[in-house]
Amino acid sequence: MVDRRHLNTLYVSTEGAYVHKDGENAVVEVDGVERLRVPLHNLGSIAPFGRVTISTALMAAALEAGIAITHFSDNGRFLARVEGPVSGNVLLRRDQFRVHEREAASAGFAAAIVIAKASNQRVVLQRALRDHGDGLDEAMKGAMQSAVDLLADAARRCLKPRPLNEVRGIEGEAARAYFGVFDHLIRMKESGLRFTTRSRRPPLDAVNALLSFFYTLLVHDCRSALEGVGLDPAVGFLHRLRPGRPSLALDLMEELRPHLADRLALTLINRGELGMRDFRMFENGAVLLGDDARKQVLVAFQERKREEIEHPFLKERVPLGLLPHIQAQLLAKAVRGDLDGYPPMIWK
Repeated sequence: MVDRRHLNTLYVSTEGAYVHKDGENAVVEVDGVERLRVPLHNLGSIAPFGRVTISTALMAAALEAGIAITHFSDNGRFLARVEGPVSGNVLLRRDQFRVHEREAASAGFAAAIVIAKASNQRVVLQRALRDHGDGLDEAMKGAMQSAVDLLADAARRCLKPRPLNEVRGIEGEAARAYFGVFDHLIRMKESGLRFTTRSRRPPLDAVNALLSFFYTLLVHDCRSALEGVGLDPAVGFLHRLRPGRPSLALDLMEELRPHLADRLALTLINRGELGMRDFRMFENGAVLLGDDARKQVLVAFQERKREEIEHPFLKERVPLGLLPHIQAQLLAKAVRGDLDGYPPMIWK
């Protein structure tokens, strides 16, 4: 496969940057100096962070060319998405809405997502036990093994048809078990790099700040992938409908984030590439990535997406960054009824 759509997002995170159109190119300037020039035909989306200015001419050209512009705050919180006329298959969206309205059908898709998420979280813990278990005391290893067993049980329970609320409850149990031992995966001794519980708005420690930033990037890619195949990112199965929430993008992200986000966050911390020096703390308790660290994380995320894996359903080697697009295509086929069920991405 030669498709490289995962590399077509222009991330602009330098404060005060000005992005404008020059001929058929998007040009990034900082303090009047050109820093980057990208042909518009190579772009699928532009993602400015914080105080970044997009020229009117570039915005018009981007929207005409089908290039979405997604604005984030300086810490990666989604603010707004600007796009041209919505494309996509209206019949596919009709089928999606019908599936959403039928609880049994919606629960089936949600269960597939939970099976993959729990299985992938289990693999993250198993690899940590295998590779670094010798550095853990018996209590830690016991807690992690218990979490591994609970995640396996959660995936097995979702193999049997269940009401949607039960599927959501199982997902919640699995998440608590996984994050309950997440601190054991952090090998750095720096006191600020400890994890106690998941906190989101705002993140209250450095690890949560890093996880939230990665999740923001990943949900952006999932949303773009879903729109690319014609699905409505706002109408999900596992996540409830809520104004402004891309529920289906959040659904799709769940099966991908243990390996595309969690493992990368742990790698950056455990290798000492990120430390407390890279985070800013505020009076309200919020902790956010610093400007330079945010750029470093963006680079690491893009490099991670270039790595390849054999897709368990397609039996082909594909770049990790293409996974949201592949899974979106498989999800669309399942919604249309072209597949018996949705085959989620499960790592081995």
